[in-house]
Amino acid sequence: MYAEQYYKLYHTHFHQYPEDTMEGISYLEQALKADFCNPLYALARIADKTEWERYRYLFRMHVNLRLVNLYLTLGVKYDKQVAYFYNAPWKRQNLESLDTAERVYKVAYGYWDAAKAESEKAWKMRSTRLEPIENWEDENYRIQTGDLDYKDTIDRQMARLSKVRADFQAMGPGTY
Repeated sequence: MYAEQYYKLYHTHFHQYPEDTMEGISYLEQALKADFCNPLYALARIADKTEWERYRYLFRMHVNLRLVNLYLTLGVKYDKQVAYFYNAPWKRQNLESLDTAERVYKVAYGYWDAAKAESEKAWKMRSTRLEPIENWEDENYRIQTGDLDYKDTIDRQMARLSKVRADFQAMGPGTY
């Protein structure tokens, strides 16, 4: 199977259950590992070798961005947003859940770095716009201008998670 075929299997569920999110992650990670199809069957109209090269950079950038988004979605499922006093009896489980969320968020950093690297390569080749993937072009523009920066988002999630972890660790056995 080709990268484009795996990408077409990826879809967003209305309800984001962890197993649905993992399904999307699986398809997109396979898309990054797979070879590209013949340019004739690409998701954009490809006229020459330069457009073909740029298409591949944009494709990998876009897939990496979707993976960042999915890992953030998955992390939120394990992330307690607030350490309420009445959660004290489940302190250990909540701390374990926060550890899982932190690991998931850290994976998102890697995909963000990969998306930025692919974006930089595509940006250097921006002589023409590829149709019908203008939204990928827009993502490329937003990354290069700093308007789209998932590092800030992930950093905020990690900082809040650290505060919640500290709140849970400060809870004693008779907190509630």
